Amino acid sequence: MKVLLLAGGMGTRLGEETKLIPKPMVEIGGYPILWHIMKIYSHYGYNDFVILTGYKGHVIKDYFLNYCSRYSDMTIDMANNDVQIHKMRSEPWTVTMLYTGADTMTAGRIQKAKKYIGNEPFMLTYGDGVSDVNIEKLVDSHAKSGKLVTLTAAQTEGRFGALEIQPDGTISQFQEKPSDVWINGGFFVCENKALDYIPVDSYDIMWERAPLQSIAKDGQLHAYKHAGFWHPMDMLKDKEDLNKLWMSGKAPWMVWDELGSRGY
Repeated sequence: MKVLLLAGGMGTRLGEETKLIPKPMVEIGGYPILWHIMKIYSHYGYNDFVILTGYKGHVIKDYFLNYCSRYSDMTIDMANNDVQIHKMRSEPWTVTMLYTGADTMTAGRIQKAKKYIGNEPFMLTYGDGVSDVNIEKLVDSHAKSGKLVTLTAAQTEGRFGALEIQPDGTISQFQEKPSDVWINGGFFVCENKALDYIPVDSYDIMWERAPLQSIAKDGQLHAYKHAGFWHPMDMLKDKEDLNKLWMSGKAPWMVWDELGSRGY
């Protein structure tokens, strides 16, 4: 099953970080957050990736083109134009990178990958969020649901207060930061027919709006509730928090073997 990664966003709320690189290439512990996400899937045996690029997509292409040399020990004999690799780092990944437009919305990016997906089910997630979600259990939950799409419902502390407002304007309930809010955490599993909900000309259509709303209206959207760790990287504070977790050696999303995961 292929894994589609939405990696075309600018990440304007990360300020200086994304002036030269796309958001998914912002580093956590010296590795792009995109790498962390791919390591999660790879741990569960999913190694066929389709990266949907946009803003500064060439940075992502350059990263994978030079992946081996970036992380390997080598000797360069400049006089004889010879390169010796002493310790090669590799991953069992197949990585397809598609430029889907700088301003294309998420549904349009997915639609552009249709011919690479074929007629098989696929997985999909955002290139800016990590989690300790069990992909094996997620896929199993999707299969048992019989639905077209399963999304991972993440439980996170609300960043803003929640109001319950009556028709006459009376606020009947106020919660400063509700802790039981379920949100779309990405990590989707999709049947191929879910692509039929995305119009061919979908340049300005968000996957999270008309397509998913229509799928839900048809009773074909399933939630896999994940009460464990999930964290997006929307702002600089998010990046700082994720870096602290990684450097502490207690990053919850590092579900893969620790051997070789640091200091390559």
